[in-house]
Amino acid sequence: MSSLLLSMLASAAIAPAQVSVQQGSAEEVAVESRDRERRIVGYFIEWGVYVRDFHPLDIPGDKVTHVNYAFANVGPDLKIAIGDYYAAVDKYYPGDTWDQPYRGAYNQLNNVLKPMFPHLRTFISVGGWTWSGLFSDVALTPASRQAFAASCVDFIRDYNFDGVDIDWEYPVCCGLPSNKYRPEDKANYTLLMAELRAQLDAAAAQDGREYLLTFAAAAGYDKILNYEVAEIAQHVDWLNVMTYDFRGAWDLGLTAHHSPLYANPADPGSAEIAQKYNTAWAMQAWAAPGVPRAKICIGLPFYGRAWGGVPAVGGGLFQPATHVPPGTWDDWSSGDTGVNDFWEIEGFEVSGSYTKHWDAAAGAPYLYGSSIEGGHFISYDDAASVGQKLDYVKAEGFGGVMFWEFSGDRNHTLIDVIDAALP
Repeated sequence: MSSLLLSMLASAAIAPAQVSVQQGSAEEVAVESRDRERRIVGYFIEWGVYVRDFHPLDIPGDKVTHVNYAFANVGPDLKIAIGDYYAAVDKYYPGDTWDQPYRGAYNQLNNVLKPMFPHLRTFISVGGWTWSGLFSDVALTPASRQAFAASCVDFIRDYNFDGVDIDWEYPVCCGLPSNKYRPEDKANYTLLMAELRAQLDAAAAQDGREYLLTFAAAAGYDKILNYEVAEIAQHVDWLNVMTYDFRGAWDLGLTAHHSPLYANPADPGSAEIAQKYNTAWAMQAWAAPGVPRAKICIGLPFYGRAWGGVPAVGGGLFQPATHVPPGTWDDWSSGDTGVNDFWEIEGFEVSGSYTKHWDAAAGAPYLYGSSIEGGHFISYDDAASVGQKLDYVKAEGFGGVMFWEFSGDRNHTLIDVIDAALP
């Protein structure tokens, strides 16, 4: 822990370890720890504290094993940096004081929620789709890797996280056009994770506690080629495969499933995409080089992807579209995204405006509303498809599940399915 934070903790009126009493007595707060055979990892989004009004204490801590806080940024000095300062460490919650070391979602997650659930562990996730632009520079040299890893160690000590989750989207190619890319990203990513592992282990020995390391792994066959799969996996506790966003309204030429378990032989898309853009193919691709299956977690989306202007043929599946329809949280800056939270899709299901379909070959549901958006097609996961994926995880010996993200399942429909299937 930094000397500055140590001095602040010593003088603070309310230290982080004491903040949990805000929610009640120790007897009222404590929840029995649950040991699970497999991991249940959920992302908490920092921006959720605004319009979404979703906060760390809304997390069902008894139903998950790990929380990934999304996201920290990479600063111009190539070190980890707080993403949104106000949301992370400045926002006041009930019981907070002006002179405690930090407030905000970090404090609520790590010093209020976590003491309620002794089994729960938290990660700071770094990067994501928007903030991966400098990872190529971070990973480039021994000096840059060492400095970044050291900053991560200081960060998790200062804010009481249990580990670091790297969300580099993506090495070598295929993220935002503004990102930096190099062919040597493939090898350098492994070296970066090796440096993080070494420094986290050294810190763990000093502090007498465990520090964890994971990363968000691409699921597309074209992106998996840009990892040293077996080598990078050696340095992490596990990896979370982002088995979603296989298809979306960035391609209006063809509607399809964005997170199918299996390929549908009737998919008229290009042969390689039709065969390989699915969950089972991606999971097997990560396991094939010898990565222990217990180290690989499947990714589940708590949201759907939609297309507008879709013909009614086949309930809209494998049809052309004309536009991207509105999503749940669109605003002036995002425009129409076609991304709908699962809780909203649950409302669509019972609204009478949509017909629900099931693709048995893919193991995926979809909705079609002929009177909405000129033909509204939505690909998503429901309780049945999540249940089928959980059966697959257990049958194949994989390490558990990761999902994006908590606020998408406000009714706990999907979380309850996971909780029951992975006790």
